[in-house]
Amino acid sequence: MRYLKTTLLVTLLVTTLGGDAMAQDYKNNPFTLTYENALTKNESGKVNIHPVKYKQHQTNIDVVANVYTPANYNPINKYPAIVVAHPNGGVKEQVSGLYAQNLAEQGYITIAFDAAYQGGSSGTPRYTDKPQNRIEDIRAAADFISQYPGVDAHHIGMLGICGGGGYSIKAAQTDKRFIAVATVSMFNTGDARRNGFMRSQKETIQQRLSDIAKVRAQEAVGGEIQYSPSFGQNMTPEQVAELPFEMYRQGYEYYANTHAHPNSQTNNTIDSFQDLIAFDVNTNVELISQPLLMIAGEKADSLYMTQEVFANASGTDNKELFLVPNASHIETYWKQPYVQQITDKLTTFFGDNLK
Repeated sequence: MRYLKTTLLVTLLVTTLGGDAMAQDYKNNPFTLTYENALTKNESGKVNIHPVKYKQHQTNIDVVANVYTPANYNPINKYPAIVVAHPNGGVKEQVSGLYAQNLAEQGYITIAFDAAYQGGSSGTPRYTDKPQNRIEDIRAAADFISQYPGVDAHHIGMLGICGGGGYSIKAAQTDKRFIAVATVSMFNTGDARRNGFMRSQKETIQQRLSDIAKVRAQEAVGGEIQYSPSFGQNMTPEQVAELPFEMYRQGYEYYANTHAHPNSQTNNTIDSFQDLIAFDVNTNVELISQPLLMIAGEKADSLYMTQEVFANASGTDNKELFLVPNASHIETYWKQPYVQQITDKLTTFFGDNLK
């Protein structure tokens, strides 16, 4: 079992990643937002934030979300809307909230939600993380936001970040309510769980599957639910420095330190791995017929994942790959000027294809 815990920590690290300095302490924000320049109150004539709750009907789970409305919002008018999906291990108060707020400033109604079983949303066992749930989360957010006062249900877009970007690619393949699709630092969670980051753990897959099956068998006869390690486990600076990829090191800093949030546990049930390992973002990508924008850091360790999916998106002629100069995967979550460059690109893309 020690072998399982060690290898799962390595694969976990590649799906829960973050940044470095500019942040808001969630304790000092009334909405517990962690990002720089986050809203602290609602004011007339400005972008406002509205905590909401709704059902994900396939699982009967209560989902919590934040809806951001644009300046001078009037519910009798019609606005395009954008669903924003967070990274694996993340919550709506982190990077998905940042981009939801930025896009609301451009005139969109946006929604950032916590995935089922995670964050403030309900569902047990806690931190179950299965692809079918994450894809349904995105669909359920569209169900809700399409009925929100002032939303034009015929003009709904999607933005997925990191693991949420991968699940957005899958959702867009079959849900044509989303008429424009964008990703930032898209992450192919299934490939990382199966093969390791940069395909570095292919030789251990059968052993890992065997270990996971043993955990499932123990739980089936009443054993305690087993979890992968989380970034909540303290690491020394020396241990962080020894992590093998820049994305791991920056990820620990983001989730455990600079942008930490108590609802962001960054781990999942061992049982989840049976579904995650069999999952792959990079299948049936040709079913995406919508306009597609894929954004990634020029220096991101994960860039190959975005490039592969983009190349296979043969069902749309309206597609663009935008590389953020000098940015790593995690720096697209928080660092300037990268966040502004990404926001500008998203504004142009959704302005051309959603409004």
